[in-house]
This record gives sequence, structure tokens and C-alpha cells, in this order.
Amino acid sequence: MDDTAPKTDLIGLSRQALVAEMAAIGEKPFRAKQLWHWLYNRGETDFARMTSISKPMQAALAERYVVGRPAVERDLISTDTTRKWLLKFPDGNEAETVYIPDEGEARGAVCISSQVGCTLTCRFCHTGTQLLVRNLTAAEIVGQFLVARDSYGEWPTPDDSTRLLSNIVMMGMGEPLYNFDNVATALKILMDGEGVGISKRRITLSTSGVVPMMQRCGEELGVNLAISLHAVTDDVRDRIMPINRKYPLKELIAACRAYPGASNARRITFEYIMLKGINDSAADARQLLRLIKGLPAKFNLIPFNPWPGSEFECSDPRTVKAFSDILQDAGYSAPIRKSRGQDIMAACGQLRSESQRQRCSRQQARLAAGIEDDPHHAPAG
Repeated sequence: MDDTAPKTDLIGLSRQALVAEMAAIGEKPFRAKQLWHWLYNRGETDFARMTSISKPMQAALAERYVVGRPAVERDLISTDTTRKWLLKFPDGNEAETVYIPDEGEARGAVCISSQVGCTLTCRFCHTGTQLLVRNLTAAEIVGQFLVARDSYGEWPTPDDSTRLLSNIVMMGMGEPLYNFDNVATALKILMDGEGVGISKRRITLSTSGVVPMMQRCGEELGVNLAISLHAVTDDVRDRIMPINRKYPLKELIAACRAYPGASNARRITFEYIMLKGINDSAADARQLLRLIKGLPAKFNLIPFNPWPGSEFECSDPRTVKAFSDILQDAGYSAPIRKSRGQDIMAACGQLRSESQRQRCSRQQARLAAGIEDDPHHAPAG
């Protein structure tokens, strides 16, 4: 073997790809099954400690392969026990991952990023101020969860009833449905019952409304769907979420109605960030009810989390409570999310890294997302 050739990272390979990789070096599918157990059930990164594999085979694997992890550049823990990692990838780019413990419980969700930067430019989101640098690979997406497990020593994979890192939310940096192939490969790895074993019912994917990909997401992954809605009219949503100009509310809600597996037992979550004077009136709440009428839905009301240079203010608590009451009086779950990790910039909409894309303007990023500027459209006030 050429000693200068780069080694292949086994993390992020699907089961089929791992079988093919082993076949390429003359090994049977059983070898891939052994490795899968060590990689994703035991969390092992050193071939020499994979004791069910012979020493000659351990050495042969080490010559050709690595078991990678993103490098942890920063590891911050909030006063409320939320934890945030800034992770660096081999090309020097960075993304952030957050663990959000459930309040009063010894378990919680890992919030995973799908892109370095973001394809979109939602005006209330700190990540949206960073241009899209690139999509994350399946290995980099899976690696975020593995880093979280490493940090809490949660290996081998515990029983579902005792695990600390119990849920996954694809709600970090980036738009998951603009990186669907890599996200799908990663989530299938994390859902595999012989490895990490996170049930699809414990995974939620959040999209800003990439309508053409929503059906495929439901059919291929079957995970819970969350919609970053944040406005109830096209006029307001166009201003704060430019993707709405490409996929307006009528198309987005129709895609929600067609989402495979949505039911009263598996309701679609509509995320709604509360922006003072923009989308928080009683009339907005009533229009929201009309918009989603007949859908198996629940709401997640999110107080706006400020970040340096943000133009918006959070609605006052009384306004948020009145908004929530209107939704709940209509029979919907509409909790007001308690902001977690604000002191370490880990709350919703606050994630960002310093990675930069060479020679890429904001306009290029918008065109890549299929979003055209409307020169006649007034900015949000």
C-alpha cells in the first residue's frame, strides 16, 4: 500500500458502502458488521482496541482506514447546563453543535448542523448572517453526535430508557433539505438499531420550507417534521424569510398536508419566533389558526434571542402569553420555549462560526438557493 495515500474515514459510510469497502480488500460482509458494532455501538476509534478482530486484521485496517471525529475547538457549558461545541473539520471549516437537556430531566436533545453557514438569509437568525460555505458530509454530520457521546462517556450505546442523549434535532446551522443526501445518509446511520440506535420518532428535522424535498424526507426517513414558519402572511414572511418568495405559504402548507406519516400521534411542529411588532398580534394568532386548520399540528413559540447587530426585539412576555393562549384555547399545544444557553450563544438562532467562503458574495449564496431579490420589496421595519 502507498504510505502517502490518504486513509479512508469509515465514519459516515452507509452499511452498504462499508460492506463494499470491505469487499474491496477481500473481506466478507461479516467484517463490516463487526466494524459497525465497534464504530457505532461501542464508539471505538482505535482498531487495536477492537478485540473481536484479529491483530493482523487490526493492523491491516489501520493501514488503510481511520475512524474520524471533528476536532473540538471550544467546549462551553451554560449556567443552565446547555452545552455547545465548536467543531473544526479537516479543511479548517467549523460548525457548532449543541446539547439541550430537558428541564428537570437527565436526558435531552443534540442539535446538529447540516451546513457550514447557511444557504438562506433569514433576517432574525445569526447563522443567516454567515454565507453558505459548504454542505457538511455525512461523516461530519454523524461526527457531531459522536462527539457529544464522547463528551458524556455514553458508550456503549445505552438502553433507550437510560440514555442521556436521547433525541436528535436537525436544527443547527444550515438548511437540512438543501443537503438532503448527506443528511439522509447520516440519519440512517444514527437510526440503525445495531449502532447508535436513535428511533426515528426521536429525531426531528426542521426546514424553512424547501417544498420539493419535504415529501422525499417523509418517505425515505420518516422522521418528525418541524417547519420554521415565523409569519402568517406572504408579505411578512417574504421580508423576514426570503425563501418564501420561492415557496410561498400556500405551497408550504400543502406540502405539510401531504407529509407522509403526519397524524395526531405524530403532529407537525410549527416553530414561530416572536418578533415585537412584526408577527405577534392577536390577529396574527388567529390567522395562524386559519392557516393550519385541519392539520395535525402543534406550535413552539420561541422568544427572539438577540445577537450582535440584530435588528429585531423580542415580543414582551404579556404579548407572547396572549398569543399562546389563543392557540391553546383552540385546542393546540403551544408552549413558550424557554431560551436555553443564551450566555454561551447556544440558543435558537444564535449559532455561527467564523468560516468564510472564498470569493462568494451574499447574492451568489441567494442564487444558489434559488432565491431572487425583489428590488421593489420593502425591507422589514
